[in-house]
Amino acid sequence: MWVKSITGRVATAALALALSGAIPCLAQAHEHASHPVPRPPKAQQSGHAGQWLRQHKDLPPEQQRKALQSDPQFRSLPPQQKQHLQNQLDRFNSLPPEKRQQVLNRMDTWGHLTPEQKDSARQLHTQMQQLPPERRQAVRNAIQALRAMPPEARQRQIDSDAYKKQFSPEERGILGGASKLPLAPAEPGAPEP
Repeated sequence: MWVKSITGRVATAALALALSGAIPCLAQAHEHASHPVPRPPKAQQSGHAGQWLRQHKDLPPEQQRKALQSDPQFRSLPPQQKQHLQNQLDRFNSLPPEKRQQVLNRMDTWGHLTPEQKDSARQLHTQMQQLPPERRQAVRNAIQALRAMPPEARQRQIDSDAYKKQFSPEERGILGGASKLPLAPAEPGAPEP
């Protein structure tokens, strides 16, 4: 089973890295993954997101690459997709240890989402990318603050007068969509809005 799902796990990791700028509670903490990642075929999507990285995170990068390249499904991918997945693995390895742990924790959250929740997260990501950079950051900060709240308090905060003054209806829609997803707990020392 591990061999069958290795490529799916790495592809899911790459997708999660691509979502990092939109929904920090669901995606990876890497700022440079800006182009969309192709979704792996359904047969490759089995397994839990992050499991392959957890199993191999302590190996030297060269051994990780060998493990990845020895997988028959990985070898059957087009060269461009292989290179993209290898680049994502390199980006993961370039992170400090605490950021890598955050990535793995967020991948766990992503791995527990239903297909509908994943689609919703992708839509929220698209909406976030259409915001100007300063508004995108304000919405990210608000999502971070919402993560620290119990789920029942999140919508009250979004509907509050303070949020109505601070955020446009579109931005509050993004916040509402993100608050309906199972948000990972806030990271210690994360910025407040």
